[in-house]
Amino acid sequence: MAKPSRSVYVCQNCGATSPRWAGKCVACGEWNTLVEETDAGPPPGSGVTRQTKGRIIKLEALKGDAQEAPRFSSGIAELDRVTGGGVVPGSAILIGGEPGIGKSTLLLQVAAHVAQGGGRALYFSGEEAVAQVRLRASRLGLAEAQVGLASETNLSNILATLSDGKPPDLIIIDSIQTLWADTLDAAPGTVSQVRAAAQSLIRYGKMAGSAMLLVGHVTKDGQIAGPKVIEHMVDTVLYFEGDRGLPYRILRAVKNRFGPSDEIGVFEMVSGGLKEVANPSELFLGDRDSRSPGSAIFAGVEGTRPLLVEIQALVAPSGLGTPRRAVVGWDTNRLAMLLAVLDARCGVSFANYDVYLNVAGGLKITEPAADLAAAAALLSSMSGVALPRDAVYFGEVSLSGAVRAAAMMTPRLKEASKLGFGQAVLPENGDVDVQGMKLSLSRIAHLKSLAEATGPCD
Repeated sequence: MAKPSRSVYVCQNCGATSPRWAGKCVACGEWNTLVEETDAGPPPGSGVTRQTKGRIIKLEALKGDAQEAPRFSSGIAELDRVTGGGVVPGSAILIGGEPGIGKSTLLLQVAAHVAQGGGRALYFSGEEAVAQVRLRASRLGLAEAQVGLASETNLSNILATLSDGKPPDLIIIDSIQTLWADTLDAAPGTVSQVRAAAQSLIRYGKMAGSAMLLVGHVTKDGQIAGPKVIEHMVDTVLYFEGDRGLPYRILRAVKNRFGPSDEIGVFEMVSGGLKEVANPSELFLGDRDSRSPGSAIFAGVEGTRPLLVEIQALVAPSGLGTPRRAVVGWDTNRLAMLLAVLDARCGVSFANYDVYLNVAGGLKITEPAADLAAAAALLSSMSGVALPRDAVYFGEVSLSGAVRAAAMMTPRLKEASKLGFGQAVLPENGDVDVQGMKLSLSRIAHLKSLAEATGPCD
């Protein structure tokens, strides 16, 4: 006799379950996120039927032959860079991003390249009809590629199609939140459905050796929607970043079992699809106005790639009781800390000024080494004196005002020298090799030295 199904309440934010409804989830603290779902058994394709006695498995030693995972090229060099050198057969990659940012365009280009190379690529769209995908393929000039296309959201039908014939080399699911398993009494997009669909598809991909590309929706906070366990199940998690009003797109790896987890790929959205940007530094610096105060060039590093980007600051007298602090592309808390350090350690007060800070090109910077460049831009805007047009800045600022060394200082300087910059303001500590570079180095130990050079301290 089959075990009767039972109702549980599942948090749509964290995936925690509760036997009864409550207004607040006890696990994550979110309100009104518990939804009633029916636990009707394991998802299809999971291989779980009944509990059996396990067998003793053979344990291996840590020492032994380790082979590099095989890879195949996606046809897009920037995507290959982010994934660690290419797509690994049997791996599962989750790609998240805001609607309209270019996820489906990128994946269609990848599928077409695999198909044109003689591989079998299947594209399952749960959000668009076949005719809509065909229109996009025609616009991108990819209509002749032999890509298997279907508009389907039923998980059982997708698994049956995958099992029919030769295992595909590439499987694209757009998107994972639209799939539903008929064994679960829950709406598509709920925690149970997303988890069941991801588990079944990843299991098939591992067994068949098929690379799996899953598209994920994002929440208003920019995180991939659904339970966090989905990100733990896949091998690689990629995020598409960028402003839809700008043509530039950043593909950032936040998890990668087969390569570095902090690489980025840079694309430009054109009429023919996503175009790779081989030299992002020139892209982000192309439209800058070097004569205007409040502009500083930051020599940063994203993954293994040195990157020069412009940080813009505007300091204006405020008529408000509490001055405004607006930041785009940087951490707001980091700006508040930097303003406090400039006030307490350098005597430069921004208490009566509105402060606006922007990272040009739609790039989001997270590394602390941007502190010195942001401080230079703020001091330049405050004094009204433009910084030298051929100078770059990098270094972390501590609460005492000391400028601390940054990682990979030599590659940052090499990138600046290659693009024609002649000056670099960097921390006093830290080894650098400037042999062959035409750079004048200005090494500072305290933020007060920069404030005195840019504008007089109190």
